[in-house]
Amino acid sequence: MPTIFEIFGLRFFFFADDHKPIHVHVTKGGDDIKIAIEPKIELVYNHGMKVKDVKRALKLAEMYKKEIVEVWYKYHDE
Repeated sequence: MPTIFEIFGLRFFFFADDHKPIHVHVTKGGDDIKIAIEPKIELVYNHGMKVKDVKRALKLAEMYKKEIVEVWYKYHDE
């Protein structure tokens, strides 16, 4: 599961066999969320992450959307 980046204790990654639409998984401690990147940035699910961390992760996903998409296509060779 390739890590895209880690910042503020939030680890952004995807699984090798992940599927479209493009999305990322984010963990902090034992908590995790899934964020859709395309067609728009939105929270898909939250498994225990604090609201402030979810908001930060969504903001970071928006800020780094271009990089996330580039890494996705580079890894999935599409």
